[in-house]
Amino acid sequence: MLRIHFTDDDLARIRIRSDPHPLWEVLLSLHLLQTRHAVLMFGAWRRDVRTALRPTDDILTTLAPPKGYSPDFLTPLVDSPDLEAGLEVVLRTGSDTLSTDMSRLASQTTLPSWANRLAAGDADMMRRLADCIRQYHAKALQPYAQVLQAYVRADWARRAELAMTYGLGHVLSTLHPTIRWRSPVLEVGYPVDQDLYLAGRGLVLVPSFFCWRMSMTVADPALQPVLVYPVDPVPGWTAKRHDVSRTDRDSLVALIGRTRALVLLTIADRPYLNTTELARAAGTSPAGASQHATVLREAGLVITQRRNGSAVHTLSQRGAVLLGRSGGPAELARDVRWSSGASDAAGGPDRQAE
Repeated sequence: MLRIHFTDDDLARIRIRSDPHPLWEVLLSLHLLQTRHAVLMFGAWRRDVRTALRPTDDILTTLAPPKGYSPDFLTPLVDSPDLEAGLEVVLRTGSDTLSTDMSRLASQTTLPSWANRLAAGDADMMRRLADCIRQYHAKALQPYAQVLQAYVRADWARRAELAMTYGLGHVLSTLHPTIRWRSPVLEVGYPVDQDLYLAGRGLVLVPSFFCWRMSMTVADPALQPVLVYPVDPVPGWTAKRHDVSRTDRDSLVALIGRTRALVLLTIADRPYLNTTELARAAGTSPAGASQHATVLREAGLVITQRRNGSAVHTLSQRGAVLLGRSGGPAELARDVRWSSGASDAAGGPDRQAE
């Protein structure tokens, strides 16, 4: 277990990323790519990526093994969602940091000869690494960029709503089933037993599409504390769908129940209905509609906002992805604006892959 110790100052310095962190997604997707974990969730993506990648290029898989330590310098904390901004920081990594990180990696596995050049900060080797990351990102992540952004933005919107409605303690306690908030300590399911004292530095929360089952952090305690946690995509996210077919409707009913599925589809088809109108349109009671909307909102599938004295409901980006209706920037911006407004609705010592 990882125990993250907060002070009052740290609680005031919590930040949540609203966009995918491209280098964390590169690293964590590489972990998944080398395993057979989560076949239902990532099997189709894994098959497509393995077909597209060059099987002879082992630089990234060497640096990001599916188990154990991965070097911290691969995931610098950069506010920009742009891959190139992150790669610029990677390329500026100092030789001392490279040597330390690569030595730590070498302690758990035998490294090829090129690793010595990387550890020494060889400029050509660093540029080769950056090119490998670019090529991997283009083939493995860029085709799904809109889906990744939709999930992360939806998670950010949900956290913003929870923070405004219930406070930061509730946000921390609902990050993931493997995470528990026992003030002033955040207990995180982790491969090793460790303590991390924030000491006024705050914590950056990074929702991640490819973080699977277990949260991650950096190994160097001197770095800005970061906690990467899963956003839990739904099966079928790789499909390029634009409407809900009869088969998809049947699957949705099997997943969340007939009435709740009907409420979700009604919200998708008729946004901004208040609870009474939603109940009438879905053929259920106002109390039932309110209960189903609450469950859907807590799952991050809908957004509820107070308007003119009534709670009105719209589909979130996560809900849009589930229904195959992932919209463009306009719809995405609308959801973010709604969730960031006033609402009355209800490392760590070791960075290790499992």
